[in-house]
Amino acid sequence: MLLDRLGMTCPIIQAPMAGTSTPALAAAVSQAGGLGSIALGAAGVDAGRAAIHAVRARTRRAFQVNLFCHTPAIADPAVEAAWIAALAPHFAALGADPPVALDEIYRSFLVDDAMLAMLVAERPAAISFHFGLPSPDRIAALRATGAVLMATATNPREAAAIAAAGIDIVVAQGIEAGGHRGDFDPAADDDALSVVALVGQLARGPLPVVAAGGIMTGGGVAAMLALGAVAAQLGTAFIACPESDADPAYRAALASEAAQHTVMTAAISGRRARCVANAFTRLGAEVGDAAAVPAYPRAYAAGKALNAAAKRAGRGDYGAQWAGQGAPLSRPMPAADLVRLLASECAAATKTWAGSSA
Repeated sequence: MLLDRLGMTCPIIQAPMAGTSTPALAAAVSQAGGLGSIALGAAGVDAGRAAIHAVRARTRRAFQVNLFCHTPAIADPAVEAAWIAALAPHFAALGADPPVALDEIYRSFLVDDAMLAMLVAERPAAISFHFGLPSPDRIAALRATGAVLMATATNPREAAAIAAAGIDIVVAQGIEAGGHRGDFDPAADDDALSVVALVGQLARGPLPVVAAGGIMTGGGVAAMLALGAVAAQLGTAFIACPESDADPAYRAALASEAAQHTVMTAAISGRRARCVANAFTRLGAEVGDAAAVPAYPRAYAAGKALNAAAKRAGRGDYGAQWAGQGAPLSRPMPAADLVRLLASECAAATKTWAGSSA
């Protein structure tokens, strides 16, 4: 049982949000009985080790570390030059110059031997994969540490591959989810399954299912459990917590009418992700028709540079303000208080449903 193996007292997982989750957030969630998470996909090995140690300095409870398993990007100088040229007027409007060239700002776990060695040495209790799966030998090495292994699926085909690889748990990511789609092949057609449809299908399969996508309340958690999930993973719900690393503009967006409008865009990073509609998503809709977006994560080099230029100009609306469709339900409060509230709401909803069916 997932909760028993990881010492959880409630079926709530804080999503490992790169750039937003922190050791303080992960530790607070785990201490409150959920499963906190840190994202190492955008971190180097030294930063990853430091993050693990920082969580352990705050809690003895289990937590999750997350890795990106995207196919390493192949540079395309022509596409990248055209993209930089298309963004140049936007940089100019902010009083900045665009980057001369793009680079791969972080390595895929598929080829990161140093990250593998560090994780084998550090032995985190739970390890999850996004954008695909590592090779069988890497999975075997991590399994040998005793870690609970998890991986994201956006459709039943990916879930079948996860089961065949010997992973312990499948994270069912509905189209409502904020941040990057975890699809294995971003060039393939996306069935855009809702979390309800996906959990309902995967709960019939061989693996325990964690539901992810637009879940913001304990009632939503209870609904996922009723569909057959063993837990729910919430990301956007934790962004407004003081322990997250969200900047003031990100927090303001979640607290405003803008949170009611999230869109999928590849313009920021090179892979489709759900974001609060802002200046960057509008730019993507305009420029994307005229220029191809470079491969992930090379496009992110330009996206981060444009956001930095905007911040220097006093603007916060060019950020990667990832958010799920439940964003308007965001409730700013300390993470531990949120976990306790979610658990209470989940228990109350479950009790109500049980009473109504008696």
